[in-house]
Amino acid sequence: MLIIPAIDLLKGACVRLVQGDYARATVYGDDPVEVARGFERSGARRIHLVDLDAARGSGSNRGVIARIRAAVGCLLEVGGGVRSEADVEELVAAGVDRIVVGTALARQPEEVARWARTSGRILAGIDARDGRVKIAGWESDSDFSDVELARSAKGYGVLAIVYTDIARDGTLSGPSLEATVRVGRESGLPVILSGGIHEENDFAAAARCPEIVGVITGKALYEGRFELARVIRQYQKAGTEDGSW
Repeated sequence: MLIIPAIDLLKGACVRLVQGDYARATVYGDDPVEVARGFERSGARRIHLVDLDAARGSGSNRGVIARIRAAVGCLLEVGGGVRSEADVEELVAAGVDRIVVGTALARQPEEVARWARTSGRILAGIDARDGRVKIAGWESDSDFSDVELARSAKGYGVLAIVYTDIARDGTLSGPSLEATVRVGRESGLPVILSGGIHEENDFAAAARCPEIVGVITGKALYEGRFELARVIRQYQKAGTEDGSW
């Protein structure tokens, strides 16, 4: 299991939202590049980046992402506003290792399947509230339950699922382990848990679930509820291989 620190980008700053609400953004730093460097120094082998401006269709932070890529050697997975082949090509050209696709997965799955074949680096982003998938920066409903979309995702050739329980995201209320495990089992894909991490014991609980191959952490990390280097030493298994997902 990998411990994956998150950087959410809004107008070039490092922020965290509460349940995806842009009106409830807390700024944790104006230098995301240095934040990424700090994560790598703490032992992170993978960093999760979310372009909140692109997710909402109000610009992008692709330039910041490119600077982060140039500054760190660990794997980068990037999501937010990836809705066209041009978006995928731009991120591939920028050296992004994994591309998280959410809205397009629900709206244009045939395209996502093609991107997965041609790039070999697509992850399914499934973001749900009460089991129903939300899209377009979590501001619109889809026609799918989380399990329905997860079952379909494997057939599209994605490498893994990043599953977020929106009700838990940014709330420090604990992760939605049961729903995350269910999505992993129903899809037959590796699943990365996102949302709700609030203390070190949450990593121990996730590590006991074989379906969960990674845990994304954001707000609790920024608020100092645990030491990243210690959590990585304790719960990131030596020799963990993530090249296939």
